[in-house]
Amino acid sequence: MIKHFKFKIAGLLLLSTTVHYAQFTDEINSNRPGKSHGAFSVGKTVIQAEAGTYYINDKHKYLGYKSSGFGGELSLRYGAILEQLEFIGDIQYQSDTYKTDYSETNRNGIKQALIGAKYLVYDPFKNHEEKVNIYSWKANHRFKWRQFIPAVGVYAGANFALSDHYKIPDEPSISPRLMLITQNHFGAQWVLVGNFIADKFISDYSSYGYILTLTRGINAKWSAFIENQGYKSDYYSDVIFRGGAAYLLQKNMQIDASIGANIKDTPALIVGGIGFSWRFDKNYKPVEIKSGKEEKGKKGGKKEEKKKRVDEIQPE
Repeated sequence: MIKHFKFKIAGLLLLSTTVHYAQFTDEINSNRPGKSHGAFSVGKTVIQAEAGTYYINDKHKYLGYKSSGFGGELSLRYGAILEQLEFIGDIQYQSDTYKTDYSETNRNGIKQALIGAKYLVYDPFKNHEEKVNIYSWKANHRFKWRQFIPAVGVYAGANFALSDHYKIPDEPSISPRLMLITQNHFGAQWVLVGNFIADKFISDYSSYGYILTLTRGINAKWSAFIENQGYKSDYYSDVIFRGGAAYLLQKNMQIDASIGANIKDTPALIVGGIGFSWRFDKNYKPVEIKSGKEEKGKKGGKKEEKKKRVDEIQPE
């Protein structure tokens, strides 16, 4: 009986720690291999590089063209000024062959260039204390409505049209991009991210779209995702599905692979790629967040605990 009681007390001490959420995670948390942005930043002073290479093939049923080639993409992320703030630079370079019934053109250039910033507006788990019932496993694993309240971030940036090969005719050289970001954690293994995007909306070729990404932690090293992206404009509209997996090499390094395709033939599109993400966090200092439980010190004051956010997907 005494032994059983001691076991319950030990479990209480291990499980009753308040859940604290800062931006930094113990392991790298990359946006790759999907195309969506998570709501949380990398953490103040943290530098993160996410790079990849891809193969693309598309052909249009009615216009009669075919193109195929390779590309490279790089995203640089830096947390600065505030823990919730992150600056992001994205660039994509592509080299392909464009064929019609009458001609063949070799193209290469910067297909996409973006500079922007992301800010975490709301975190539903900040200063939230998850109470533990040491007498009931069922009570501790019951359905929780809080998981349906998303973390919310916002992004603002600028597109730079730098290559005539991939530029829409008469597209402005610089145009804005705005994005609302949501992120839900369902249990320890599932994360749902939503991006809702208004792109180039000051031009005649404004585009509006979304990206929904569902990620599942398989074990301590592997995770997998499925993704749906849709966008609509007067120039081009499409719906794309993607899937893939990521493998954690070290706490600050990840490799990934993915494949995607659309659902129509005007044009029919297939893209497959591999990538690598790396984080430099030697200058990061844990953010002090007040505990939801008050602990009295020698003089009766409140103590503060240093906690790191665990918003990465946890294995079973």
